[in-house]
Parts: sequence; C-alpha cells; structure tokens
Amino acid sequence: MNFRGRDIISIKDFSKEEINYILNYSKKMVSYAKGEGHIEKLKGKVLSSLFFEPSTRTRLSFESAMNRLGGRVIGFADPTATSQKKGESLSDTIRMADAYSDAIVIRHPQEGAARLAAEFADIPILNAGDGAGRHPTQCLLDLFTIITEKKKIEKQKVILLGDLKYGRTVHSLAYALSLYGAELIFVSPETLKMPKEVVNECKELGTEPHSTSNLEKAIKDADVLYATRIQKERFPDAEEYNRVVGTYKIDNHLLKNANDKLIVMHPLPRVTEIDPEVDRTHHALYFKQAFNGVPVRMALLSLVTGEKI
Repeated sequence: MNFRGRDIISIKDFSKEEINYILNYSKKMVSYAKGEGHIEKLKGKVLSSLFFEPSTRTRLSFESAMNRLGGRVIGFADPTATSQKKGESLSDTIRMADAYSDAIVIRHPQEGAARLAAEFADIPILNAGDGAGRHPTQCLLDLFTIITEKKKIEKQKVILLGDLKYGRTVHSLAYALSLYGAELIFVSPETLKMPKEVVNECKELGTEPHSTSNLEKAIKDADVLYATRIQKERFPDAEEYNRVVGTYKIDNHLLKNANDKLIVMHPLPRVTEIDPEVDRTHHALYFKQAFNGVPVRMALLSLVTGEKI
C-alpha cells in the first residue's frame, strides 16, 4: 500500500485493510523504538511539531519516533511564544511549517483544526488531537496494544469508561473497534455519555454498544477496560465537572471481580481514576501502551514520507 503524502486526520479515513497494514508495519519498528537497532530512513527529513495544547506522551513519542528514524524535529509546545500571540492565523502558521519541513504533527483545541491545516499544506498532516474531536494516532497505538496482548480484536469485550462525551480518544477508538467487530460497553456518568453520532457510527458498522453506569457489573467478563480521565479543561461549567469527577475508581478491590486476563488501558495522564496500587498488577498495561506510541508513530512517519524499511 502507498501512504506517501497522505494525511492522518481521522481513523475514519482508513479502511480496515489499511489499518491492518499500519499495525503490521508497526511491529517492524518495535526493536528500533527500544533502541535495539539503528535506522536512518528519515535522515535529512524534518518534522514540524505544532502543539497548541499541553501534551507529554503524544509530543514526546512523536519526537522520539522522528529521532529514532534519523530525522529532526522543529516546532513549539507553547503557542504563546509564537506569532499566534501576535494574531497570526492558523493557516499562515501552517504555510510556514509547510515551507520548513517534510511533515507536520499538530495538536489544537479546536475540533477540525487538523482537517483545516491539511487544506493549507502540501506535506502530510498528522492529527495529534483536535479538541473533543479525533485522535487517530492514539487510536492506532491502542489497537496495536490490544492486538499485541490479545492476539485479536474481533469479539473482544471492551469497556470504554469515563469521559465519553469530551474524550477524543474514545471517539476514535469506538469507531475502530466496531470496524473489527469488538463488543462495546460504554460506562460513564449520565452527563458524559458517548455522543449519539459516535453511537450511530458504531451501529452502522454492525456493533450494538451497551451503555451503563455500573462498572462493577460490566467488568466481570470484560477483556479490556479502557479508562479515561474526566477532562476538566473541556467542561464549559466548573460545577458540572465537580459533580462527576471521581465517579469511578479502578483499584485492586474492583479488580477482584474482573476476568483474570483483563487488561487495563488508559491514554494518560491519569488523575484519580486509577489507584497507583494497580500499577503492580498484571492487569496494568497503560505504561506499555504509552511506549507503543513510538513504534506506531515511527511507522506512520515512515509511511507518509515514503521512506519505508
């Protein structure tokens, strides 16, 4: 498959066959991501890293991925230190990055910003999260984590827990898991339920998600528990946030009722939703999940620049 010059804006832009290709290609990058081999396929290439919102794992894993491939990274993590502060438009910022680099990764608080950026760039745009919209590279590393640990995605019973209304990671993941025929259970406070348009997308793909607020009951025969934090920065009303924060807590007491082979995932950062005591259990997979961002993003950068190994 030829991904050269292709934008990575939404997981919905890719077929199941294309996603499988990316996941299989990512396996080739694992040893390089660990520093166990040396590769310079992107030597001489430059990645513009434009982060208009805070990030730790996504930004650093993209930078690590580019460096592991022999390329270089320019950009910013604080938009107040750029000409945006002077009133420069997003389109003009993108045009400048387009002139300076071979690919652009962008995170922005406005939904649709990555799609807009692609209109003004000739080089590939990789969406690192756009508001409460989509997060396709997180989705791909989540799928990679599940298939690596469970050997398949089909018919896995997956709980998506927490902020399903504003959580862009679960919006992308729900669609992709439905594409693979996973069984979905949405667990959230009533005010943070999965948006109807996402639920309808799942149904169109042949999956009938089940919604509940009872985590203890749902966890008993689940294969994957994918938790998200309640995102304070997305709430228009602080009182609404205070009413729902801390609704769910994953701890060892809860996990006593779980399937022994349950894996617990989280896009991180976590706040109060996963007790640190869980870190020492065999269920905890979120730190390995975070590492998987490097080989997956190495694969994507390699593919969109046309420099395959």
